[in-house]
Amino acid sequence: MATPTTNASENDALNTPRPSEQAASWSAVFAMSVCAFALIASEFMPVSLLTPMSSDLHVTEGMAGQGIAISGVFAVLTSLFISALARNLNRKTLLLGLTVAMGVSGTIVALAPNYAIYMLGRALIGVVVGGFWSMSAATAIRLVPAHDVPRALAIVNGGNALATVVAAPLGAYLGAVMGWRGAFFCLLPVSLIALAWQWKTLPSMPAAVREPGIAKVFQVFKLLKRPGVPVGMLASSLLFMGQFSLFTYVRPFLETVTGVHGATISLVLLVIGLAGFIGTALIGRILQKGFYRTLIIIPLMMAATALALVAFGGLPAVVVALLGLWGLAGTSAPVGWWAWIAKVFPQDAEAGGGLFVAVVQLSIAFGSTMGGLFFDQSGYQSTFTLSAVLLVICAVLTFMTSRTPATRAH
Repeated sequence: MATPTTNASENDALNTPRPSEQAASWSAVFAMSVCAFALIASEFMPVSLLTPMSSDLHVTEGMAGQGIAISGVFAVLTSLFISALARNLNRKTLLLGLTVAMGVSGTIVALAPNYAIYMLGRALIGVVVGGFWSMSAATAIRLVPAHDVPRALAIVNGGNALATVVAAPLGAYLGAVMGWRGAFFCLLPVSLIALAWQWKTLPSMPAAVREPGIAKVFQVFKLLKRPGVPVGMLASSLLFMGQFSLFTYVRPFLETVTGVHGATISLVLLVIGLAGFIGTALIGRILQKGFYRTLIIIPLMMAATALALVAFGGLPAVVVALLGLWGLAGTSAPVGWWAWIAKVFPQDAEAGGGLFVAVVQLSIAFGSTMGGLFFDQSGYQSTFTLSAVLLVICAVLTFMTSRTPATRAH
């Protein structure tokens, strides 16, 4: 990659001891994985608890579901601006503060006497989501040697994948046993474990000295001027659009086309989650053997799977196998793009991570919305075909990114 022009603050960062000069902090990486687990479980816990929550808070299920939407809005805003707003704050202190905020958010939601307080708690978890994921690549760079960054990010995302597997069924079970408030309280001990573990294992990570001024907040958008970055960001955006334009509507597809109902749906979703967990565990080493080749193959696999679901949607055994393949590829894909952020922005990984989180959140929203429109107007075939088209374009743009001189060396 072409070396960008550096200013004084970037030179300070360059003079900071690099992971290649010190032992890798794998325990800290696993601590962040636990934090990621608690964070994703907290973010999506309302999905399985909407009915009792809406009844207790005296709102509709749709209004209760807006708690997920508001967390997404605050995640986008935080991801774009946290690096500049935090300026000179030690990054270990910032991560610990975000972990505390995660526990506070869960407590606010669990104790919420009304809808407004509930939404306040959900807004706070959005801040944590945007802040934590924006810093994940930058933190991994400072914890392990450069060649181990994809593996470290895979471990951190392993907490994400595990939460995806267990959060919904566990939330439903805990909600039935101890109520929805008790289910949220159960996340508090996990947050405390993540806090203590990170406190013990994360090294001090001083921030590069930054010039004050509100204009610095918007410098994140200057990253888009770098060669190869706009195409790469668009490719990653299309990956998430294609993924969630299909995955959001898997349940109605299973019910109306495959003929799967009740507890069997939970088992199918569990298969997807377990396959995703396996994929996340393997992707780090696969990326080290062929980085861009892997990023190109993944969306092509997902596109082929989407079209195969259209062709064989009435065969339950085949559908389960195909959705397992979808989970294997789709859940591991973000690890590759996080590793791309670490490679393309080695000295600006926080700002690059913030921009990437914003792209991901907006792409998920846009993809699920488009998929819903197609699903309502023309049925699942058009939705799944749309997903395949978006994913093929993603693969083409990823190939173009790999041929850009500024990124080809990586």
